[in-house]
Amino acid sequence: MGSKTPEDHQSPTQAGIAAVNPPKPAAASGLVQGALEGEDEDGDDGDDDNLGADLKSGSQPTNEGKKKKKRSNKKKKSKVAAGQQTTPPTLALANLFHHQRYPEGEIVEYATSNNDNLQRTTAEELRHLSVLDNMDDEFLNDYRKAAETHRQVRQHVQTIAKPGVSMSQLAQEIEDGVRALVDHQGLEKGDALKAGMGFPTGLCLNNVAAHWTPNPGAKEVILQYDDVLKVDFGVHVKGRIVDSAFTVAFNPAYDNLLAAVKAATNTGLKLTTKKPRAQEAGIDARMDHISATIQEVMESHEVTLRGKTIPVKAVRNITGHNILRYRIHGDKQVPFVKTRISQRMEEGDVFAIETFGSTGKGHAGDDVGVYGYGRNEHVSAAAAGLHHASAKALLKTIDENFGTLVFSRRYLERIPGVKNYHLGMRSLVANGLINTYGPLVDIPGSYVAQFEHVSSVPN
Repeated sequence: MGSKTPEDHQSPTQAGIAAVNPPKPAAASGLVQGALEGEDEDGDDGDDDNLGADLKSGSQPTNEGKKKKKRSNKKKKSKVAAGQQTTPPTLALANLFHHQRYPEGEIVEYATSNNDNLQRTTAEELRHLSVLDNMDDEFLNDYRKAAETHRQVRQHVQTIAKPGVSMSQLAQEIEDGVRALVDHQGLEKGDALKAGMGFPTGLCLNNVAAHWTPNPGAKEVILQYDDVLKVDFGVHVKGRIVDSAFTVAFNPAYDNLLAAVKAATNTGLKLTTKKPRAQEAGIDARMDHISATIQEVMESHEVTLRGKTIPVKAVRNITGHNILRYRIHGDKQVPFVKTRISQRMEEGDVFAIETFGSTGKGHAGDDVGVYGYGRNEHVSAAAAGLHHASAKALLKTIDENFGTLVFSRRYLERIPGVKNYHLGMRSLVANGLINTYGPLVDIPGSYVAQFEHVSSVPN
């Protein structure tokens, strides 16, 4: 889920976030071996047959040293293979990985720098050591469960995202799959806070760069051959959010556009874990150094559409971001255009490394419609002077079921008892208790591609 850059390019203050999110562990990448670099040209992960969940069957005992017995003519019943996921994926991961740990993401060794200027002060070291102390097995396993859930659902979606499918069907398949695999349907009070969707499912076509989802009652949108579709969804387990996105296109004319953005995202992923030539990366890496390198990679590509050669432009006002517990957008941004910011990467940070490339102006403006809602935790009902009973009841439902997770109308309307909430929602928005998020679009006729994956800064 892309983070929109503020107009003044200033990072959000950290005081409010620290109050609800005291320094906590934030690692485990959700990064699957070859998840981006190893995909097929059509966007498939290519690892459908290697889910990492197959259980070995027990070996048969030998008859050596024993008396021979008469062979029975009865045919032995063949055992059903255990640990196999269904298609579409519906079996909870807890059943597939019984007594097992969830698969680890790709772990890349971090090369330390010899630059003495990169040494941190004692106070900063102690702060990060306290963060790393909290990164226990349960914390990492939650992230790995979320990552494995995303991987299996992502693979299934790549097989059905074809011309003729509706956006509402794609969204439903994604959301049903996630809830089935984490084994939390989110219908009982507070169940969606235990595990489930990390934010509204994004299904953005063509010049719509980010933040569009099919809403109940809206006109159905059908995927066409000449469309460029961006699929962006998140999975959380106990508030640990894995955020990943990919783009599919069927017309080969868009191949260079997708290749440019995929290469840029892969560059960003490498820069969070390795030390490239002539610049630091990983721990203590400056965001402005990383962003300049990503932009250089992306904008070295061109695409030819309808006989016209167009340079691929990095979208300037959307950025990658760090992820906090139950908060998809943290207090750090990872731009993918050259910029001047003083933020650095630190041990234990979890980043959603995402890039958007466009054939248009490279700027995403606000469009009409509602993508999702998010609780403004800094405003209370009492402070806002909330009087309407319907609004108070709706706010209570939101706090109990979503907390600070961003949610869509589709997520809200499936909760039992929620109906006729629009007047109450308008009151919550008007009083500053709920923030709204709308689609971000480039100029009409342009095409935007996106690739994204989660990575943690090594410790």
